[in-house]
Amino acid sequence: MSDSSPTRVLVTGAGGPAGIAVLRSLARRHDVVLLAADMDRYASGLYLVDEGARFLVEPGLSETFVDSLVELCERERVDVLFSTVDVELPRIAAERKRLDEVGTALAAPSLETLEVCLDKYALAQRCDGVLPTPRTELLGASDPDSWDYPVIVKPRRGAGSRGVHLVADADALRALGEDEDTLVQANLPGDEYSVDTLADADGHVVAAVPRSRLRVDSGVSVAGATVADEELEATARKVAEAIGLVGVANVQLRRDAEGRAALLEVNPRFPGAMPLTVAAGVDMPSLALDLALGRELPDRVPFRELAVVRFLEDVFLAPSEVLA
Repeated sequence: MSDSSPTRVLVTGAGGPAGIAVLRSLARRHDVVLLAADMDRYASGLYLVDEGARFLVEPGLSETFVDSLVELCERERVDVLFSTVDVELPRIAAERKRLDEVGTALAAPSLETLEVCLDKYALAQRCDGVLPTPRTELLGASDPDSWDYPVIVKPRRGAGSRGVHLVADADALRALGEDEDTLVQANLPGDEYSVDTLADADGHVVAAVPRSRLRVDSGVSVAGATVADEELEATARKVAEAIGLVGVANVQLRRDAEGRAALLEVNPRFPGAMPLTVAAGVDMPSLALDLALGRELPDRVPFRELAVVRFLEDVFLAPSEVLA
């Protein structure tokens, strides 16, 4: 890619709110050509780009997914790849060198950072002693009589709120068995926040934007507000340093019984509520693109307090335009 050529950017997961947020952000740049990919031909984000820039890809867990994606990047001369799908990220990051060889930079944290974040038990261990974290144990190694109830039970790995539920007492916890892929975690009583966090190539946090989650639908915030709170921002920075973040992650915090901001989990990707952070003054997809291209980022990007309510937006097209 020459300095005068537009940057060709491929966004996968174009049907999800995170993919659409990235596409809408980067569409405002005049130096970018956008391409979109998804496994579903009805993914709405596919139809936010030009007709010849829409691609169907295999499911992220498919055995040949990475091979086919690398081939797509090479064939379409993709300069930067944004993946917005949890299951895709570690598989793609493990093949970062192959992408580099075909001239594609991956706009994502390192494989080591991804693996720590996507394993909630490993994340709790990494951050314990660095910042407030709720007591977190593997179900099979936990004594049901030692907890204050209710407690949270959640999958050790997984995205969003799937599989997360409250357990009321020791008998109910004991009845769950000894699944080593399930976590028991102290239930924090305070308000929950998401902090969109961006760190540069040196691990310096350029921006940490806390958001309240005023209303959530299927794990996605549909009403919220950015919150100027130094403690929330400082806690997110500590998390970013502990996990070696370079790039974008969404740090989820909740206040504990003492009112401190404590770590729940980290989603090492763009969140679906990213449009609020962009509107508040921190265009993280655009900054992440500059980071992937090796450009220097500002030392700090401020944000303003802003509220949002979200709604669905329709995309109309002829039936013949739907990808086959």
